[in-house]
Amino acid sequence: MFNYPQGYELIAGVDEVGRGPLVGAVVTAAVILDPKRPIDGLADSKKLTEKKRLALAEEIKQKALAWSLGRAEAEEIDELNILQASLLAMTRAVKSLKIQPHFVLVDGNKIPQDLDIPAQAIVKGDSLVAEISAASILAKVARDQEMEALDRQYPEYAFAQHKGYPTKLHLEKLAELGALPQHRRSFAPVRKALENSKKIREGK
Repeated sequence: MFNYPQGYELIAGVDEVGRGPLVGAVVTAAVILDPKRPIDGLADSKKLTEKKRLALAEEIKQKALAWSLGRAEAEEIDELNILQASLLAMTRAVKSLKIQPHFVLVDGNKIPQDLDIPAQAIVKGDSLVAEISAASILAKVARDQEMEALDRQYPEYAFAQHKGYPTKLHLEKLAELGALPQHRRSFAPVRKALENSKKIREGK
């Protein structure tokens, strides 16, 4: 059971999705729930079915006092590293909220440095705190939809199946087809695919 910080009226939960994939942005969400409009079934997005996530995402958007998405693109991930890019995307999500919270609860063990609001990091927060669970659901749905859009653009990579994570299928496609502009160059499997493509071009 999580003990909420006392004396703060508006509390936002923040979470990210997409630290592990080899392609695309890391996507974050920030949510301020309305205590007068509770939402049943909030949980870590990874533990919910896709159908349940989609239904909850719509309910969160309708009932929350405020919600927003943030992101850091593949280029920013390559420039900053994935942790710093995730924290930047979290800050962007919080700053995009139409109502600014008095306190922020962040999933994980790091607090974004650029937040000018009191905050607390909570390990496994997406399972313990309703606001963070809601944020994880919105971020997961948004990123999955981006991967489905990328799949329509590049069906040969099967992004709808693996969502950009380094599965056996994705690694096979990467080796066979090479890296796309959306791939994260700083991640080892992508770097390897780029090096192999360069060797082939140079006839080595």
